[in-house]
Amino acid sequence: MSVDLIIEIIGAVIGLAYLFLEYKANVWLWPVGILMSLFYVVIFFHGKFYADAAVYLYYIGANTYGWLRWTRLRSSALTANDLTTNEIPITHTPNRQILPLVAVSVILWGLLFWVLKTCTDSTVPAGDAFTTALSIVAMWMLAQKYLEQWLLWIVINIVSTILYFWKGLYPTGVLFMVYVIVAVLGYFRWKKMLQHL
Repeated sequence: MSVDLIIEIIGAVIGLAYLFLEYKANVWLWPVGILMSLFYVVIFFHGKFYADAAVYLYYIGANTYGWLRWTRLRSSALTANDLTTNEIPITHTPNRQILPLVAVSVILWGLLFWVLKTCTDSTVPAGDAFTTALSIVAMWMLAQKYLEQWLLWIVINIVSTILYFWKGLYPTGVLFMVYVIVAVLGYFRWKKMLQHL
């Protein structure tokens, strides 16, 4: 078994733990996400998914931001002795943010595609740029605890699964197949949690 395959399997196992914690809306998803991101920077760079490798560098910062954001309200609630408010609530994406989020996604996709096409030897520049652009937006939405972030992850994970199997990253392809299923389940779980707030 090659070192690359071992690293990919470890990254996939950590990714499953991350996904379980995200499904549960558990704050520990963020430090696990940082660890997973470190593994996937290496995996995707070796697989020539340069935009995906770069987005996992972004994920390190985004996971740190999400961890601070999700725990900041908890800390202020505990300071105020308000034990009923221990984290930010799940909400719908505000209508006023939908158009800007779509615009950011399209602009990022175009810029990333251009960079990958002109500056790298990527064999999947359109797909890599697409999943990366949506991932950047979805990760920000996750940090805000918007329900609709799951819908983006469903699309991202379906496209990613196809790309990773096509490029021979089989453990990662299997992981992303599981991501598709859990993203669907996560959407309905968060929706139920939102209705009970």
